[in-house]
Amino acid sequence: MKPSEMLELSAASLARAIRAKKVSCLAAMEAVLARAGHVQPGLNCFVRIDAEEALANARIADAELARGFVRGPLHGVPMAHKDMYYREGVPSSGGSKIMRDRPAPSTSTALKRLDAAGAIQFGVLNMAEFAYGPTGHNYHFGHCRNPWDPERITGGSSSGSGSAVAARASFAALGSDTGGSIRAPATFCGLSGIKPTWSRVSRYGAMPLSFSLDTVGPLARTVEDCAVIMGAIAGADPLDPTASQLPVPDYQSRLARPIKGLRIATTRSYFHDGMDPEIESLVCASLEAYARLGADIVEVDLPDMEPWGHAAVTIIASEAAAAHANWMRTRPQDYSDQVRARLEIGLAVPATTYIECLRLRGIALQAFSAAVFGKADILHVPSVSFQTPTIAETDVGGGETMMKVMNTITRLTRIGNFLGLPCLSVPAGFAKNGMPTAVQLIGRQFDEAALFTAGHAYQQATGWHLRSPIK
Repeated sequence: MKPSEMLELSAASLARAIRAKKVSCLAAMEAVLARAGHVQPGLNCFVRIDAEEALANARIADAELARGFVRGPLHGVPMAHKDMYYREGVPSSGGSKIMRDRPAPSTSTALKRLDAAGAIQFGVLNMAEFAYGPTGHNYHFGHCRNPWDPERITGGSSSGSGSAVAARASFAALGSDTGGSIRAPATFCGLSGIKPTWSRVSRYGAMPLSFSLDTVGPLARTVEDCAVIMGAIAGADPLDPTASQLPVPDYQSRLARPIKGLRIATTRSYFHDGMDPEIESLVCASLEAYARLGADIVEVDLPDMEPWGHAAVTIIASEAAAAHANWMRTRPQDYSDQVRARLEIGLAVPATTYIECLRLRGIALQAFSAAVFGKADILHVPSVSFQTPTIAETDVGGGETMMKVMNTITRLTRIGNFLGLPCLSVPAGFAKNGMPTAVQLIGRQFDEAALFTAGHAYQQATGWHLRSPIK
């Protein structure tokens, strides 16, 4: 198989080809390293590429396969990950100047589980500083660029994850999602991405931002890839007491289930406010595709969610400020203007306001669940309401328009974090300017399986996820 053909495979397809010995682990790693080296000068999606170690591990994986030993469902699949997942003894910058040279004290559970599943990490990816920026700008490592149009944002904070996977420079990547940081890059870069239920995946060894909202999940080419990776990383973890003890379903085995009779909700309120007409048309077309597949489309009325969005911003600001309080006292000059300004806002939030926002979560979840899941299995809504902006348009630093830009980008995604519900972003077409957009499917707590089934069915009926920015 030619390297160019290999690079167009999904992670799951590559894993099958490796197990069938149609492709060697070494050949896959050589192809992706060459691609990463080619795109890096233009996209700035990598912070570090560990080529020699990766090639050595690929040779080991091939030798294991020759002996009949398969580590797991991702045996030999090359991946790079957002630079906030710790590997013992290796620096992990978190996209910051402060952590750039600090060796990690331990290895994150998510990385350990991917290692056990057979994936081979070959590098780390650019990200917004301390995962606190939805555009993908980074004033320490340089801004990450979108492979569909390098003048446009990738979305953040998992900017390098979105850029590298879309550019075929990694077969998949871990991101993180506190207010939309998986779904925004997935949307703007034409990928699939899952923000799981809060607590579904261990956060041990992942750089924290907001204790109450942080989630760990993948960005990948297909929904099937997301299902395979989630099956590998989800589940209880004694190192993370917040990780759910609930058993993890076999997500991949449920992908082929028919969706005829699946109840998919749509709504005109909140999520469709002020939508760009092109985006609206693509979102509506996605819903029509589900109807053709036999899903039952039902319209629901949602509660007033504006206060929930404001509460999510307050929780993130408060908890991020608490996490950074010491460095804000001792090293304020080492933050970019934007991140420092956002942390200063959090330091000013009264404790009573923060607690009131936390109390609202349970009430909001109950109201949302009654409105949506009393009538349907999944809610189908847009991920963003606007077309992908340029890097220049959103390069607002810490100025007076900063919070307006931040809040606009995450307005439709942070609701899922506030409610703690699983949200799957699925490519839903391209605007006339050639940029991708997406819909997000929102499900019941711990029902990622239903989202994967619905998302996979949609991808089998459409070809949006097959398009590539490679010229």
